[in-house]
Amino acid sequence: MTTNPFEDDSADYLVLVNNEQQHSIWPSGLGIPIGWTAVCEARPRQECLEYVETHWTDMRPAGIRGRE
Repeated sequence: MTTNPFEDDSADYLVLVNNEQQHSIWPSGLGIPIGWTAVCEARPRQECLEYVETHWTDMRPAGIRGRE
C-alpha cells in the first residue's frame, strides 16, 4: 500500500508561501510548484503544521487584506 505523500507523518516537508502570502506544506521530495517559495528547510510534518499555524494567522489572500 502506497502512503499519500501529503499525509506521511514519517516524511519531511517544506513550508511554502505564494505571492498572496498563503501557506502550504509540501513533501520535500517533490518539486516546488511555480509561484510558491520555500520559507524553511525540510522538517517533520507536525513541525511544518505548527509553523503554518503560528505564521499564517490571517487566512485572507494578501491582495484583499485591508480593503474593508
